[in-house]
Amino acid sequence: MSAVRRTGTLLSTLLVTAVLVTSVGSGPAAADPGPPPSSMASLGDSITRGFNACGWYADCPSRSFSTGDDASVNSHYLRIRAVNPAINGRNHNDGRSGAKSADMAGQAGTAVSQDVDYVTMLIGANDACTSSEAGMTSVGTFRSNIDAALGQLRSGLPDARVFVISVPDIQRLWSVGRGSLAARSAWSLFGICQSMLANPTSNAQADVDRRNRVRQRVVEFNTQLAEACAAYGSNCAFDGNAVFNFPFALGQLSSWDYFHPNASGQQALADISYGAGFRW
Repeated sequence: MSAVRRTGTLLSTLLVTAVLVTSVGSGPAAADPGPPPSSMASLGDSITRGFNACGWYADCPSRSFSTGDDASVNSHYLRIRAVNPAINGRNHNDGRSGAKSADMAGQAGTAVSQDVDYVTMLIGANDACTSSEAGMTSVGTFRSNIDAALGQLRSGLPDARVFVISVPDIQRLWSVGRGSLAARSAWSLFGICQSMLANPTSNAQADVDRRNRVRQRVVEFNTQLAEACAAYGSNCAFDGNAVFNFPFALGQLSSWDYFHPNASGQQALADISYGAGFRW
């Protein structure tokens, strides 16, 4: 896999500015948790795969916020296992580093074949974090991709609980890292998220406007995620923008690329997302 694809996943996704965005659609309080699941799958990109959380430019699914089994992260899986031991060993990480919304239907199909009770989906950072602003996924295409994935889950796993997690605020990444020479060097060397992170020290109006437009696209993606989850019905919960609104710090990012969450960042993501979900 190329560095561009891996880093394109990147933040795939974490965390975000303290600026609050109004939640649209189904929030966690509206979803019926039902009994704790006995199996689960995670859909997503490099964040879901734990990329750079334990090794140099490598996936580390054991440290995934969702299905990981590393105690330091305390993932959704481990929290559920504490109340329902029947889930032990039935945690499937179906994410792929570099994935975009277009890949979600395929991953959803895999989850259906695994006949799981619970599915998490964190996707969208790579749809906004591209080599240039022009390469971002359109809002309409993003929604179609999400609807296709959720349609697969609804038809194939009608009783499963589905948790849709908001896209992290990638402008927060620029905000916490622009003052760090190491972060700026990594972003430039690896061509990371240039739609947002190009010219990171520039205050020129064109760069300010570009960053704001990219952030707005993430806001629009999150609106679509919330609305798609609401249309799904009571078995789907959206995190109410909890992940988008989380003010992550530079120290929660991998010091290899200053984009992916490290183990501490994965632990924070597990905490925030689980608390905004079904709460078994």
